[in-house]
Amino acid sequence: MDTLHDLDTLVLANTATNIINDTLKIATFNLFNYIEPPLAYYDFENIYSQESWQKKQAWICDYLAQYQPDVIGFQEVFSASALQQLLAEQGYNHFSVVDEPNIIDDYICRDPVVAIASRYPIKAVSAIMADPHIATSIGISADFAFSRKPLRATIDLPHIGDTDCYVVHLKSKRPMLEAAPDSGNAADTGLTKTHVLATLKAEIMGSWGSSIQRGSEAALLYHAILERREESGHPVILMGDFNDDIQQTPLQCLTTNSIRDRQVSDQKQILDTFWLTDSFTLYQNTDNADHKVSRSPTHYYGAKGNVLDYILLSCEFNAEYNASLFEVSAYQTYDRHLINPIFDRDGNSTDHGIVNVTLSLRS
Repeated sequence: MDTLHDLDTLVLANTATNIINDTLKIATFNLFNYIEPPLAYYDFENIYSQESWQKKQAWICDYLAQYQPDVIGFQEVFSASALQQLLAEQGYNHFSVVDEPNIIDDYICRDPVVAIASRYPIKAVSAIMADPHIATSIGISADFAFSRKPLRATIDLPHIGDTDCYVVHLKSKRPMLEAAPDSGNAADTGLTKTHVLATLKAEIMGSWGSSIQRGSEAALLYHAILERREESGHPVILMGDFNDDIQQTPLQCLTTNSIRDRQVSDQKQILDTFWLTDSFTLYQNTDNADHKVSRSPTHYYGAKGNVLDYILLSCEFNAEYNASLFEVSAYQTYDRHLINPIFDRDGNSTDHGIVNVTLSLRS
């Protein structure tokens, strides 16, 4: 499979657009309820004041000015037009979304969407839909839908050409079921035994339901990526809020690098072009990494930190792959607002760390 364009064509294209850059920066950025007032998120009380909104806008701009990502995948976008305008003012002239949030009352919104912004041309964009035949073959409904539609944007990146960039926000761990309100008389004893047990059962089954949804999303997404990769040969960048550790069972398929069929597993040259690898792992495998440094959490639930936000890359960005053009030369998690917040500065920021990787052209 030929995944590279003719070198002369790439050089001419870069010269024509005045783009000569030996590094690329990719970021995934959960914006945490990016919604322009007077719209509200989930509840009528959740409306930013103009001052809070301007602080949120300024915080985003400050991050972009400091870290200068070239391509950014966003999650939790309610106000896509406002985001597009803000980013255009920062030099991101290419922006896409493939869905829109639901308005459940005149101004109350739910179901935010993902978006992508780029300094380089977006040549095509589409939503990823579950293949109904594959869905039924693994025992789920033919009308299975992603909790948030993943986005695929084909971006013309320097040196490497058309690259398929996927932005995802997979199902959260929040249980899908809730116990019914307690209707018993528990004035003296607190909650009734019936309600306590109903809550326990709802949480157990609801959490498992969320895991099934998230795992199904991951598997069906990867299936779509594999089919597209076979068809186009484009390099792949998959980024977003995965809402889980990618080593946990629901998401393991996204970074699998083995196959049970022994005869097929010997076809390493073919398989290597289809695997995706965590960018932090690729960074650790280069001479650029301080191997004593552990990865910082991107989200905290109470005092417990977890890595939920990832950037996965195809072999074109793997320094151990002979035909790769780029390697991961830096990996950063911006988390100052999580571990050392200052209210005036960070009060309207985000509850996620921002992952940013630098890809450097191999010499």
